[in-house]
Amino acid sequence: MPVLNKHYRRYDFESDLEKALNRVDFFRIFHTLALRYGFEHFGILQLANEHETSHLAGRLVLHDLPAGLAEAYDKRHRLNDSAIFKSFYKSTIPTVWLGDDPAENGAAGSSDFLEQIGFDMALAIPVHSIAGTRYVVLFLGDGEDIGRNAHYEICYEANCAFDYFYRKVLANKAGMGLTPRETEILRWISYGKTASEIALIVSVSEHTVNSHTATILKKLDVVNRTQMVAKAIREQIIQ
Repeated sequence: MPVLNKHYRRYDFESDLEKALNRVDFFRIFHTLALRYGFEHFGILQLANEHETSHLAGRLVLHDLPAGLAEAYDKRHRLNDSAIFKSFYKSTIPTVWLGDDPAENGAAGSSDFLEQIGFDMALAIPVHSIAGTRYVVLFLGDGEDIGRNAHYEICYEANCAFDYFYRKVLANKAGMGLTPRETEILRWISYGKTASEIALIVSVSEHTVNSHTATILKKLDVVNRTQMVAKAIREQIIQ
């Protein structure tokens, strides 16, 4: 990974970022960021097409949310319906959400995300990778509104931390050992195509498609097609 020179201002954050090597290191960095600015948890979401159904659990690429919280949310609610999700496609300006915010309580189309997820405040910071893929760094907690200077600082530091996380972790995992043919079949599976339909599209037998699918499941360390597609999107193998 290219070394960044002094023109890339990281201030007191530089040492931690340069030493970070893996998901555990960046988990610690983002968790520490959350606590430093009065939040309790963080989550990094990868965004897709605005009109594509998005599940919270499937979009999270790194987080410290309580075990099972995202899955429980997905069983009862639609992330696409929430005002906070819709805001990601209106502007790239960071947004602050409070539990008594009318945009979250009673606005048309709002699904009261904070109440449903169980927190009083959220800070959403849109970021993007050097490849152009869009993400959001989300901080959640039960504190009061964030001050102006703290808002500036956490937004800048979250951008720096995400840049390192993407270049050191996410970008290095792209592909996960899949062959071009396996990636192609995986993409068709993500479009909802059956094995027989994919066989016709790529001009191979249905048995070959099933064989490739079994290999993909093993390489991605998942047990079914739904998990396979969710992980492939999360790891940026497909968009």
